[in-house]
Amino acid sequence: MRLDFPLVGPGGEPIDLWRTFVSHGVAELPPMRVDEEARLFEVTVSLPASRPRTVRIASGRPGFGQVTILGRPVGARTAGETMKAVAHILRLDEDLSAFYERAAADPDLSWVTAGAGRMIRSQTVFEEVVKSICTTNCAWGATIRMVTALVEHLGASAPGAPATGPAGRAFPTPEAMAGAGLGFYRDVARAGYRGAYLLQLAESVAEGRVDLESLGRAGPEEISDEEVSARLQALPGVGPYAAAHTMMMLGRYSPLILDSWTRPTYARLRRRKEVKDSAILRRFRRYGRYAGLAFWLFLTRDWVEAPPPA
Repeated sequence: MRLDFPLVGPGGEPIDLWRTFVSHGVAELPPMRVDEEARLFEVTVSLPASRPRTVRIASGRPGFGQVTILGRPVGARTAGETMKAVAHILRLDEDLSAFYERAAADPDLSWVTAGAGRMIRSQTVFEEVVKSICTTNCAWGATIRMVTALVEHLGASAPGAPATGPAGRAFPTPEAMAGAGLGFYRDVARAGYRGAYLLQLAESVAEGRVDLESLGRAGPEEISDEEVSARLQALPGVGPYAAAHTMMMLGRYSPLILDSWTRPTYARLRRRKEVKDSAILRRFRRYGRYAGLAFWLFLTRDWVEAPPPA
């Protein structure tokens, strides 16, 4: 089944679908996959009333994106639930027009108003936190290994999923991760010290002692960015970096992700050997609640090759 959706945000702003697909590296972690050759994004989504489904998203007719639901045909209810999940992951409901107004006056960032700025997000806050923990203090290859193991061995499968590997499997539920046992995180996921954190996090969410999803539903008028950051940093294995990373995925863009990649990348783009954090913060302060998003887009402009001049 194929379904179309308009590439226009709630504020009438354009949506650059490809820039959304490659908005950050986490979009390449299972159950997500970016196919640069075919210029499509694939993800297996959990559904409330049926088995997970794998979808492929790509550009469709002019002005539209297209969702293809893989596997056996689905009914109207499953199609609607699948599209709801896709809209969430692509942030189709996020109004970036206020951010674009500020960026339009910035020579370094005016290019984003053509449709950049939507950050691929996971279906749940739980998934965001787990993936953020798996990015801390390790090489990217280790992050891929850990997340791949979680999805392959603990994720529910969609119809037609291969017998092995992470393809066609949704991200595992807190209950599935809580039931895996510490040995799984040590011997299969090889998560190192993170294993105890992941297990503790999954148990606390599965048992209802921690409500992560409320952080994704609440707006800044209900829970401030400072409170969200504090609640995240109270979780096992989540420090300032992981909290800022998770907040960006939640659409809380006020913090800047300052780490071993962003700092030198900013200095290189500024053609300097080093730039103090205070100077970086000062540069993007004008963006207010969008400061972290502006900083990220400044760093990643060259991730997509600019189109040739007309």
